[in-house]
Amino acid sequence: MYRKFNQKETKEKDVIITIKRLGINGEGIGYYRKKIIFIPGALPDEVVVAKINKEYPHYIEAELVRIKEKSPDRVAYPKGVDPAIGGLELAHLSYDKQLEFKRDNVLEALKKYHPRGFSKYKVKKTVPAPDAWHYRNKAQYQIERDHGKTKLGLFAPNSHQLYDLPVMPTQSVATQKTERQIKELAERLHVTIADPYRHTDGLKTIVVRQAQATKEIQVTLITVGHKIKNLLELSSEIMKLPNVVSVYQNETDWRNPQVWGNKTEKLAGKNQIIDEILGKQFALSPRAFFQLNPVQTATLYSKALKFLDLTPEDTLIDAYSGVGTLGILAADQVKQVIGIETIGEAVADANHNVELNHLKNANYIQGSVEKVLPELEQNGVPIDALIVDPPRTGLAKRLIKTLLKVKPKTFVYISCNPSTLAQDLVLLSEAYNVRLIENVDMLPQTPRCECVVKLTLR
Repeated sequence: MYRKFNQKETKEKDVIITIKRLGINGEGIGYYRKKIIFIPGALPDEVVVAKINKEYPHYIEAELVRIKEKSPDRVAYPKGVDPAIGGLELAHLSYDKQLEFKRDNVLEALKKYHPRGFSKYKVKKTVPAPDAWHYRNKAQYQIERDHGKTKLGLFAPNSHQLYDLPVMPTQSVATQKTERQIKELAERLHVTIADPYRHTDGLKTIVVRQAQATKEIQVTLITVGHKIKNLLELSSEIMKLPNVVSVYQNETDWRNPQVWGNKTEKLAGKNQIIDEILGKQFALSPRAFFQLNPVQTATLYSKALKFLDLTPEDTLIDAYSGVGTLGILAADQVKQVIGIETIGEAVADANHNVELNHLKNANYIQGSVEKVLPELEQNGVPIDALIVDPPRTGLAKRLIKTLLKVKPKTFVYISCNPSTLAQDLVLLSEAYNVRLIENVDMLPQTPRCECVVKLTLR
Protein backbone atom coordinates (compact mmCIF):
# COMPACT_ATOMS: atom_id res chain seq x y z
CA MET A 1 0.00 0.00 0.00
CA TYR A 2 1.11 3.55 -0.65
CA ARG A 3 -0.22 6.98 0.17
CA LYS A 4 -0.85 9.56 -2.55
CA PHE A 5 -0.35 13.17 -1.58
CA ASN A 6 -3.13 15.58 -2.54
CA GLN A 7 -2.32 18.78 -4.42
CA LYS A 8 -1.88 20.83 -1.26
CA GLU A 9 0.37 18.25 0.33
CA THR A 10 2.38 17.89 -2.90
CA LYS A 11 3.23 21.58 -2.88
CA GLU A 12 4.29 21.30 0.76
CA LYS A 13 6.29 18.19 -0.08
CA ASP A 14 8.63 19.74 -2.67
CA VAL A 15 11.92 18.86 -1.06
CA ILE A 16 15.63 19.57 -1.48
CA ILE A 17 17.66 16.39 -1.87
CA THR A 18 21.37 15.65 -2.26
CA ILE A 19 21.83 12.73 -4.65
CA LYS A 20 24.17 10.04 -3.33
CA ARG A 21 24.26 7.50 -6.17
CA LEU A 22 22.37 6.01 -9.11
CA GLY A 23 19.93 3.12 -8.79
CA ILE A 24 20.00 0.06 -11.03
CA ASN A 25 17.54 1.71 -13.40
CA GLY A 26 19.54 4.93 -13.65
CA GLU A 27 17.46 6.99 -11.25
CA GLY A 28 19.06 9.35 -8.73
CA ILE A 29 18.97 8.12 -5.13
CA GLY A 30 18.96 10.27 -2.01
CA TYR A 31 17.38 10.21 1.44
CA TYR A 32 14.44 12.08 2.94
CA ARG A 33 13.44 11.60 6.58
CA LYS A 34 15.48 8.38 6.75
CA LYS A 35 13.73 6.94 3.69
CA ILE A 36 15.35 6.25 0.35
CA ILE A 37 14.01 8.53 -2.38
CA PHE A 38 14.18 7.78 -6.12
CA ILE A 39 14.40 10.74 -8.52
CA PRO A 40 14.72 9.91 -12.26
CA GLY A 41 16.92 12.38 -14.12
CA ALA A 42 19.05 13.36 -11.11
CA LEU A 43 22.77 12.55 -10.91
CA PRO A 44 25.18 11.80 -8.04
CA ASP A 45 26.45 14.86 -6.09
CA GLU A 46 23.64 17.04 -7.44
CA VAL A 47 21.41 19.06 -5.13
CA VAL A 48 17.91 19.03 -6.58
CA VAL A 49 14.39 20.15 -5.85
CA ALA A 50 11.99 17.21 -6.20
CA LYS A 51 8.25 16.74 -5.93
CA ILE A 52 7.10 13.67 -4.03
CA ASN A 53 4.58 11.62 -5.99
CA LYS A 54 4.15 8.43 -3.99
CA GLU A 55 5.29 7.32 -0.57
CA TYR A 56 5.62 3.65 0.31
CA PRO A 57 6.52 2.14 3.70
CA HIS A 58 10.21 1.91 2.86
CA TYR A 59 10.85 4.32 -0.01
CA ILE A 60 9.57 7.38 -1.87
CA GLU A 61 9.10 8.09 -5.57
CA ALA A 62 9.62 11.67 -6.70
CA GLU A 63 10.08 13.71 -9.86
CA LEU A 64 12.81 16.20 -10.63
CA VAL A 65 11.62 19.82 -10.46
CA ARG A 66 14.90 21.67 -10.92
CA ILE A 67 18.63 21.35 -10.27
CA LYS A 68 20.19 23.66 -7.68
CA GLU A 69 23.75 22.31 -7.96
CA LYS A 70 24.65 20.52 -11.21
CA SER A 71 26.99 17.56 -11.59
CA PRO A 72 30.05 18.12 -13.84
CA ASP A 73 29.11 14.80 -15.46
CA ARG A 74 25.76 16.11 -16.70
CA VAL A 75 25.44 16.55 -20.48
CA ALA A 76 22.74 18.07 -22.67
CA TYR A 77 19.72 15.86 -23.27
CA PRO A 78 18.99 15.07 -26.96
CA LYS A 79 16.94 17.72 -28.72
CA GLY A 80 13.45 16.92 -29.91
CA VAL A 81 12.88 14.00 -27.51
CA ASP A 82 10.82 14.14 -24.32
CA PRO A 83 12.88 12.90 -21.33
CA ALA A 84 9.77 11.07 -20.08
CA ILE A 85 10.08 8.29 -22.68
CA GLY A 86 11.93 5.05 -22.00
CA GLY A 87 15.21 4.03 -23.59
CA LEU A 88 17.17 7.19 -22.72
CA GLU A 89 17.44 6.88 -18.95
CA LEU A 90 21.15 7.81 -18.91
CA ALA A 91 21.26 10.23 -21.83
CA HIS A 92 21.94 13.13 -19.44
CA LEU A 93 25.09 11.41 -18.09
CA SER A 94 28.48 11.60 -19.84
CA TYR A 95 29.34 8.40 -21.68
CA ASP A 96 32.47 7.64 -19.64
CA LYS A 97 30.37 7.75 -16.47
CA GLN A 98 27.71 5.54 -18.06
CA LEU A 99 30.38 2.88 -18.58
CA GLU A 100 31.53 3.20 -14.95
CA PHE A 101 27.93 2.95 -13.75
CA LYS A 102 27.38 -0.32 -15.63
CA ARG A 103 30.48 -1.92 -14.11
CA ASP A 104 29.43 -0.64 -10.66
CA ASN A 105 26.03 -2.30 -11.13
CA VAL A 106 27.76 -5.66 -11.43
CA LEU A 107 29.98 -5.01 -8.40
CA GLU A 108 27.00 -3.91 -6.29
CA ALA A 109 25.01 -7.00 -7.25
CA LEU A 110 27.93 -9.23 -6.25
CA LYS A 111 28.23 -7.43 -2.89
CA LYS A 112 24.52 -7.82 -2.27
CA TYR A 113 24.26 -11.56 -2.95
CA HIS A 114 27.78 -12.70 -1.92
CA PRO A 115 28.56 -15.58 -4.29
CA ARG A 116 31.56 -17.59 -3.12
CA GLY A 117 34.83 -15.67 -3.50
CA PHE A 118 33.11 -12.65 -5.09
CA SER A 119 35.59 -10.16 -3.66
CA LYS A 120 38.34 -11.78 -5.76
CA TYR A 121 36.41 -11.83 -9.03
CA LYS A 122 38.11 -9.97 -11.83
CA VAL A 123 35.49 -7.56 -13.18
CA LYS A 124 36.90 -5.70 -16.15
CA LYS A 125 35.95 -2.24 -17.35
CA THR A 126 32.90 -1.96 -19.58
CA VAL A 127 33.70 -2.24 -23.28
CA PRO A 128 32.43 0.99 -24.90
CA ALA A 129 30.29 1.03 -28.02
CA PRO A 130 31.93 2.63 -31.08
CA ASP A 131 28.67 4.52 -31.63
CA ALA A 132 26.73 5.68 -28.61
CA TRP A 133 23.89 6.95 -30.82
CA HIS A 134 21.85 5.59 -33.76
CA TYR A 135 22.90 2.01 -33.03
CA ARG A 136 19.55 0.20 -32.69
CA ASN A 137 18.65 -1.76 -35.83
CA LYS A 138 15.13 -2.62 -34.68
CA ALA A 139 12.25 -0.28 -33.81
CA GLN A 140 8.99 -1.38 -32.19
CA TYR A 141 6.62 1.56 -32.03
CA GLN A 142 3.01 1.77 -30.90
CA ILE A 143 0.48 3.61 -33.04
CA GLU A 144 -2.68 5.38 -31.83
CA ARG A 145 -5.17 8.01 -32.95
CA ASP A 146 -5.77 10.73 -30.40
CA HIS A 147 -8.36 13.42 -31.17
CA GLY A 148 -7.91 12.89 -34.88
CA LYS A 149 -4.10 12.96 -34.72
CA THR A 150 -1.95 9.87 -35.31
CA LYS A 151 0.84 9.19 -32.83
CA LEU A 152 3.65 6.72 -33.44
CA GLY A 153 6.26 6.13 -30.79
CA LEU A 154 6.83 4.79 -27.28
CA PHE A 155 4.92 4.78 -24.04
CA ALA A 156 6.31 6.60 -21.03
CA PRO A 157 7.59 4.02 -18.51
CA ASN A 158 4.86 2.39 -16.41
CA SER A 159 2.10 4.25 -18.21
CA HIS A 160 -0.20 4.19 -21.22
CA GLN A 161 0.77 7.71 -22.32
CA LEU A 162 2.10 7.45 -25.87
CA TYR A 163 4.72 9.94 -27.04
CA ASP A 164 4.95 10.61 -30.77
CA LEU A 165 8.60 10.22 -31.85
CA PRO A 166 9.65 12.04 -35.00
CA VAL A 167 13.18 11.75 -33.56
CA MET A 168 14.75 8.89 -31.58
CA PRO A 169 18.53 9.36 -31.30
CA THR A 170 19.41 5.76 -30.38
CA GLN A 171 17.50 4.35 -33.35
CA SER A 172 19.28 3.78 -36.67
CA VAL A 173 18.50 6.37 -39.33
CA ALA A 174 16.96 3.81 -41.69
CA THR A 175 14.62 2.16 -39.16
CA GLN A 176 13.49 5.52 -37.78
CA LYS A 177 12.81 6.89 -41.26
CA THR A 178 10.90 3.76 -42.28
CA GLU A 179 8.70 3.95 -39.17
CA ARG A 180 7.73 7.55 -39.96
CA GLN A 181 7.08 6.76 -43.61
CA ILE A 182 4.75 3.90 -42.61
CA LYS A 183 2.90 6.28 -40.29
CA GLU A 184 2.32 8.66 -43.21
CA LEU A 185 1.16 5.81 -45.45
CA ALA A 186 -1.26 4.55 -42.79
CA GLU A 187 -2.75 8.04 -42.50
CA ARG A 188 -3.03 8.51 -46.26
CA LEU A 189 -4.66 5.11 -46.78
CA HIS A 190 -7.01 5.54 -43.78
CA VAL A 191 -5.87 2.26 -42.24
CA THR A 192 -7.95 1.39 -39.19
CA ILE A 193 -5.98 1.98 -35.98
CA ALA A 194 -6.68 -0.10 -32.87
CA ASP A 195 -8.38 1.83 -30.06
CA PRO A 196 -7.05 0.84 -26.60
CA TYR A 197 -9.92 2.56 -24.83
CA ARG A 198 -12.77 1.02 -26.80
CA HIS A 199 -10.84 -2.21 -27.48
CA THR A 200 -11.62 -2.12 -31.19
CA ASP A 201 -9.64 -3.94 -33.89
CA GLY A 202 -6.95 -2.27 -35.96
CA LEU A 203 -3.23 -1.67 -36.41
CA LYS A 204 -1.54 -1.53 -32.98
CA THR A 205 2.26 -1.77 -33.39
CA ILE A 206 4.76 -1.29 -36.22
CA VAL A 207 8.01 -3.27 -36.02
CA VAL A 208 10.91 -2.43 -38.35
CA ARG A 209 14.16 -4.41 -38.36
CA GLN A 210 17.15 -3.90 -40.64
CA ALA A 211 19.96 -6.38 -41.27
CA GLN A 212 23.31 -4.67 -40.79
CA ALA A 213 25.13 -6.68 -43.46
CA THR A 214 22.59 -6.69 -46.30
CA LYS A 215 20.62 -3.52 -45.35
CA GLU A 216 17.39 -5.50 -45.93
CA ILE A 217 14.41 -4.22 -43.96
CA GLN A 218 11.66 -6.42 -42.57
CA VAL A 219 8.37 -4.86 -41.43
CA THR A 220 5.80 -6.49 -39.15
CA LEU A 221 2.38 -4.93 -38.65
CA ILE A 222 0.96 -6.11 -35.33
CA THR A 223 -2.82 -5.91 -35.35
CA VAL A 224 -5.69 -6.57 -33.02
CA GLY A 225 -7.91 -8.76 -35.17
CA HIS A 226 -7.16 -10.16 -38.60
CA LYS A 227 -9.12 -8.30 -41.28
CA ILE A 228 -8.03 -4.69 -40.99
CA LYS A 229 -9.26 -2.04 -43.41
CA ASN A 230 -6.67 -1.23 -46.11
CA LEU A 231 -3.92 -3.29 -44.46
CA LEU A 232 -3.07 -5.11 -47.69
CA GLU A 233 -2.89 -1.81 -49.53
CA LEU A 234 -0.58 -0.54 -46.80
CA SER A 235 1.70 -3.58 -47.14
CA SER A 236 1.94 -3.03 -50.91
CA GLU A 237 3.00 0.58 -50.40
CA ILE A 238 5.50 -0.38 -47.69
CA MET A 239 7.19 -2.76 -50.13
CA LYS A 240 8.03 0.28 -52.29
CA LEU A 241 10.04 1.92 -49.50
CA PRO A 242 13.86 1.81 -49.70
CA ASN A 243 15.41 -1.54 -48.66
CA VAL A 244 12.09 -3.08 -47.52
CA VAL A 245 12.01 -6.72 -48.67
CA SER A 246 9.18 -8.22 -46.62
CA VAL A 247 6.00 -7.30 -44.76
CA TYR A 248 4.31 -9.52 -42.18
CA GLN A 249 1.14 -9.33 -40.10
CA ASN A 250 1.18 -10.55 -36.52
CA GLU A 251 -2.21 -10.94 -34.87
CA THR A 252 -2.90 -10.34 -31.20
CA ASP A 253 -5.91 -9.45 -29.02
CA TRP A 254 -6.63 -7.15 -26.11
CA ARG A 255 -6.39 -9.99 -23.58
CA ASN A 256 -2.74 -10.56 -24.44
CA PRO A 257 -0.43 -8.46 -22.21
CA GLN A 258 2.51 -9.04 -24.58
CA VAL A 259 3.17 -6.93 -27.68
CA TRP A 260 3.32 -9.93 -30.03
CA GLY A 261 0.54 -12.41 -30.65
CA ASN A 262 0.96 -16.06 -31.63
CA LYS A 263 -0.18 -15.90 -35.26
CA THR A 264 2.19 -14.48 -37.89
CA GLU A 265 1.45 -14.34 -41.63
CA LYS A 266 3.52 -13.02 -44.52
CA LEU A 267 1.76 -10.34 -46.56
CA ALA A 268 4.47 -9.62 -49.15
CA GLY A 269 8.11 -10.25 -50.03
CA LYS A 270 10.77 -12.57 -48.64
CA ASN A 271 10.34 -15.07 -45.83
CA GLN A 272 13.40 -13.79 -43.98
CA ILE A 273 16.10 -11.16 -44.05
CA ILE A 274 19.78 -12.14 -43.94
CA ASP A 275 22.30 -10.67 -41.51
CA GLU A 276 25.91 -11.56 -40.78
CA ILE A 277 28.07 -11.86 -37.67
CA LEU A 278 31.78 -12.71 -37.73
CA GLY A 279 31.55 -14.20 -41.21
CA LYS A 280 28.48 -16.37 -40.58
CA GLN A 281 25.04 -15.67 -42.07
CA PHE A 282 21.75 -15.69 -40.18
CA ALA A 283 18.25 -15.72 -41.65
CA LEU A 284 15.80 -13.85 -39.42
CA SER A 285 12.05 -14.37 -39.32
CA PRO A 286 9.95 -11.65 -37.65
CA ARG A 287 9.95 -13.12 -34.14
CA ALA A 288 13.55 -14.33 -34.15
CA PHE A 289 15.62 -12.89 -31.29
CA PHE A 290 18.67 -10.97 -32.47
CA GLN A 291 20.72 -8.43 -30.55
CA LEU A 292 19.74 -4.80 -31.22
CA ASN A 293 23.28 -3.44 -31.62
CA PRO A 294 24.93 -5.31 -34.50
CA VAL A 295 28.40 -3.80 -34.09
CA GLN A 296 28.61 -4.63 -30.38
CA THR A 297 27.06 -8.04 -30.96
CA ALA A 298 30.22 -9.09 -32.79
CA THR A 299 32.29 -7.84 -29.83
CA LEU A 300 30.09 -9.64 -27.28
CA TYR A 301 30.14 -12.95 -29.11
CA SER A 302 33.88 -12.78 -29.83
CA LYS A 303 34.57 -12.42 -26.12
CA ALA A 304 32.17 -15.23 -25.23
CA LEU A 305 33.87 -17.63 -27.64
CA LYS A 306 37.32 -16.63 -26.40
CA PHE A 307 36.27 -17.31 -22.79
CA LEU A 308 35.11 -20.83 -23.71
CA ASP A 309 38.63 -22.04 -24.62
CA LEU A 310 37.20 -24.61 -27.05
CA THR A 311 39.14 -27.52 -28.56
CA PRO A 312 38.45 -29.54 -31.75
CA GLU A 313 37.31 -32.54 -29.65
CA ASP A 314 34.70 -30.63 -27.63
CA THR A 315 30.94 -30.98 -27.72
CA LEU A 316 29.42 -27.55 -27.13
CA ILE A 317 25.91 -27.12 -25.75
CA ASP A 318 24.28 -23.87 -26.91
CA ALA A 319 21.50 -23.28 -24.37
CA TYR A 320 18.74 -20.70 -24.84
CA SER A 321 20.04 -20.82 -28.39
CA GLY A 322 17.53 -18.63 -30.20
CA VAL A 323 18.35 -18.65 -33.92
CA GLY A 324 21.64 -20.43 -33.24
CA THR A 325 24.06 -17.51 -33.33
CA LEU A 326 26.59 -18.55 -30.70
CA GLY A 327 26.68 -22.25 -31.55
CA ILE A 328 27.01 -21.61 -35.27
CA LEU A 329 29.84 -19.13 -34.66
CA ALA A 330 31.65 -21.77 -32.58
CA ALA A 331 30.99 -24.74 -34.89
CA ASP A 332 34.32 -24.49 -36.72
CA GLN A 333 36.20 -24.82 -33.41
CA VAL A 334 34.53 -27.97 -32.00
CA LYS A 335 33.57 -31.54 -32.82
CA GLN A 336 29.84 -30.86 -32.54
CA VAL A 337 27.30 -28.27 -31.42
CA ILE A 338 23.95 -29.13 -29.88
CA GLY A 339 21.54 -26.25 -29.43
CA ILE A 340 18.55 -26.28 -27.10
CA GLU A 341 15.64 -23.84 -27.39
CA THR A 342 12.02 -23.94 -26.17
CA ILE A 343 10.49 -21.91 -29.03
CA GLY A 344 9.82 -24.06 -32.08
CA GLU A 345 10.01 -21.18 -34.55
CA ALA A 346 13.48 -20.27 -33.28
CA VAL A 347 14.63 -23.90 -33.56
CA ALA A 348 13.48 -23.98 -37.19
CA ASP A 349 15.40 -20.75 -37.86
CA ALA A 350 18.51 -22.15 -36.15
CA ASN A 351 18.53 -25.33 -38.23
CA HIS A 352 17.94 -23.27 -41.36
CA ASN A 353 20.96 -21.17 -40.39
CA VAL A 354 23.03 -24.34 -39.98
CA GLU A 355 22.22 -25.19 -43.60
CA LEU A 356 22.79 -21.61 -44.71
CA ASN A 357 26.35 -21.79 -43.37
CA HIS A 358 26.98 -25.29 -44.79
CA LEU A 359 27.70 -26.81 -41.37
CA LYS A 360 27.63 -30.56 -40.76
CA ASN A 361 28.32 -30.66 -37.02
CA ALA A 362 25.51 -28.55 -35.54
CA ASN A 363 21.96 -29.47 -34.64
CA TYR A 364 19.25 -27.59 -32.76
CA ILE A 365 16.46 -29.29 -30.82
CA GLN A 366 13.32 -28.04 -29.10
CA GLY A 367 12.91 -28.43 -25.36
CA SER A 368 13.85 -27.03 -21.97
CA VAL A 369 17.56 -27.13 -21.12
CA GLU A 370 16.98 -28.64 -17.68
CA LYS A 371 15.14 -31.58 -19.28
CA VAL A 372 17.22 -32.10 -22.43
CA LEU A 373 20.69 -31.81 -20.84
CA PRO A 374 20.36 -34.88 -18.55
CA GLU A 375 18.87 -36.86 -21.46
CA LEU A 376 21.91 -36.02 -23.59
CA GLU A 377 24.24 -37.14 -20.83
CA GLN A 378 22.29 -40.39 -20.30
CA ASN A 379 22.61 -41.06 -24.03
CA GLY A 380 26.39 -40.78 -23.79
CA VAL A 381 26.78 -37.29 -25.24
CA PRO A 382 29.84 -35.61 -23.69
CA ILE A 383 28.97 -32.24 -22.14
CA ASP A 384 32.36 -30.56 -22.52
CA ALA A 385 31.43 -26.91 -22.85
CA LEU A 386 28.27 -24.88 -22.34
CA ILE A 387 27.15 -21.40 -23.26
CA VAL A 388 23.98 -19.86 -21.85
CA ASP A 389 22.28 -16.58 -22.77
CA PRO A 390 19.07 -16.59 -20.70
CA PRO A 391 16.37 -13.89 -20.40
CA ARG A 392 16.49 -11.23 -17.66
CA THR A 393 15.03 -13.66 -15.14
CA GLY A 394 18.26 -15.65 -15.28
CA LEU A 395 18.69 -19.41 -15.14
CA ALA A 396 15.87 -21.62 -13.92
CA LYS A 397 16.76 -23.15 -10.55
CA ARG A 398 16.08 -26.59 -12.00
CA LEU A 399 18.68 -25.90 -14.67
CA ILE A 400 21.28 -24.86 -12.10
CA LYS A 401 20.69 -28.12 -10.23
CA THR A 402 21.14 -29.97 -13.53
CA LEU A 403 24.39 -28.12 -14.26
CA LEU A 404 25.75 -29.00 -10.82
CA LYS A 405 25.10 -32.66 -11.62
CA VAL A 406 26.25 -32.69 -15.25
CA LYS A 407 29.20 -30.35 -14.61
CA PRO A 408 30.48 -29.21 -18.01
CA LYS A 409 34.18 -28.51 -17.56
CA THR A 410 33.82 -24.94 -18.76
CA PHE A 411 30.99 -22.65 -19.57
CA VAL A 412 30.17 -19.06 -20.36
CA TYR A 413 27.18 -17.22 -18.97
CA ILE A 414 25.96 -14.15 -20.88
CA SER A 415 23.68 -12.06 -18.68
CA CYS A 416 21.62 -8.93 -19.27
CA ASN A 417 20.73 -8.59 -15.57
CA PRO A 418 23.48 -8.26 -12.91
CA SER A 419 21.04 -9.03 -10.08
CA THR A 420 19.87 -12.39 -11.39
CA LEU A 421 23.42 -13.17 -12.50
CA ALA A 422 24.75 -12.64 -8.97
CA GLN A 423 21.95 -14.77 -7.51
CA ASP A 424 22.72 -17.59 -9.96
CA LEU A 425 26.43 -17.39 -9.15
CA VAL A 426 25.65 -18.05 -5.48
CA LEU A 427 24.48 -21.54 -6.49
CA LEU A 428 26.89 -22.11 -9.36
CA SER A 429 29.90 -21.22 -7.23
CA GLU A 430 29.33 -24.45 -5.28
CA ALA A 431 31.12 -26.19 -8.14
CA TYR A 432 32.58 -23.43 -10.31
CA ASN A 433 35.17 -20.69 -10.06
CA VAL A 434 34.34 -17.37 -11.69
CA ARG A 435 37.46 -16.54 -13.67
CA LEU A 436 36.42 -13.31 -15.34
CA ILE A 437 33.46 -10.95 -15.81
CA GLU A 438 33.40 -8.37 -18.57
CA ASN A 439 30.64 -5.94 -19.50
CA VAL A 440 29.92 -5.05 -23.10
CA ASP A 441 27.86 -1.89 -23.59
CA MET A 442 25.17 -3.06 -25.99
CA LEU A 443 22.67 -0.27 -25.23
CA PRO A 444 24.29 3.14 -24.63
CA GLN A 445 22.12 5.82 -22.97
CA THR A 446 20.28 3.11 -20.99
CA PRO A 447 21.18 1.33 -17.72
CA ARG A 448 21.22 -2.04 -19.51
CA CYS A 449 24.41 -3.99 -20.09
CA GLU A 450 25.54 -7.47 -21.12
CA CYS A 451 27.97 -9.35 -18.89
CA VAL A 452 30.13 -12.17 -20.18
CA VAL A 453 31.19 -14.53 -17.38
CA LYS A 454 33.81 -17.27 -17.63
CA LEU A 455 33.28 -20.21 -15.25
CA THR A 456 35.47 -23.30 -14.81
CA LEU A 457 35.11 -26.35 -12.58
CA ARG A 458 37.00 -26.09 -9.32
